[in-house]
Amino acid sequence: MKFIDEARIQVYAGKGGNGVAAFRREKFIPRGGPSGGDGGRGGSIWAIADRNINTLIDYRFARQHRAKHGENGRNRDQYGKGAEDIELRMPVGTVIKDRDTGELIADLARHGERALLAKGGEGGLGNLHFKSSTNRAPRQFTKGTEGEERELQLELRVLADVGLLGLPNAGKSTFIRAVSSARPKVADYPFTTLSPQLGVVRVGMASSFVIADIPGLIEGASEGAGLGHQFLRHLSRTKLLLHIVDIAPMDESADPVKEAKAIVKELKKYDKTLFDKPRWLVFNKIDLDDKHDAKIAKFLKSMRWKGPWFKVSAISGGGCDKVSQQVAKFLGQPASDAHE
Repeated sequence: MKFIDEARIQVYAGKGGNGVAAFRREKFIPRGGPSGGDGGRGGSIWAIADRNINTLIDYRFARQHRAKHGENGRNRDQYGKGAEDIELRMPVGTVIKDRDTGELIADLARHGERALLAKGGEGGLGNLHFKSSTNRAPRQFTKGTEGEERELQLELRVLADVGLLGLPNAGKSTFIRAVSSARPKVADYPFTTLSPQLGVVRVGMASSFVIADIPGLIEGASEGAGLGHQFLRHLSRTKLLLHIVDIAPMDESADPVKEAKAIVKELKKYDKTLFDKPRWLVFNKIDLDDKHDAKIAKFLKSMRWKGPWFKVSAISGGGCDKVSQQVAKFLGQPASDAHE
């Protein structure tokens, strides 16, 4: 199934049924009095987080969702039937915003979480509610209110503890294969990864965390260059970023320091909150260069790096366990129930 992480929909809640003005008309009861019932409630529209759904693709094709109207009231004190609510099931991690106002409607971060998208109209009052000692034959009644209508923007933000950053072909997909059971496509050309990939990393018997890989970033990503800008939102929920650096690039003229600074710059331009997240360096492909230690030392000096860093060979798995253990220690607890 194609990965779709954005959609736009319109929701229309049902109108409330009208109340009615009616009077009892029965034999031997010449002055029966008011008997008009209330109108039924219009149907509301709800969003429900469902962990069994992984994409918003259904909402690319079904963009309009309408609830039914409530029934009008009837005589003999009979109330109109309320309309059934509509439930729209969405992936866990979906963020819902009002397109007109930008208001955040809901952030469905847990399985089973519900959010009201459009409230159904209230039913009108029948004339039996207007009876009093001075008005024994009221003819007043009220109409049902209109249901809410909204145009909504849906955005899926994957739930992951750790996010991977890096240029195309830095080895992010190979790294996630080495530390988890995820099996993204790996090839020797840029942008092999076309959509976010998730993997569960298990450390020991009780500890685990979720790691996310997005398409590689390039300079200008925050303005739309490359593919990675489309998926940067998926890193917004992470607690830690692992910046994968190719220490042995195929292009000998490439400057890893310049490229790393460019990625950091793109992060800051896209979202300051994302830029401020804890970030560790992971130097990959050390098996391809005997002088990798000298290159790493030069890199750290040029970047004035004082944070944690690691060296790995993702293709062979060398050093990857150490990274996983340190990440688990940093997170300090088993994976949360949001990922279960």
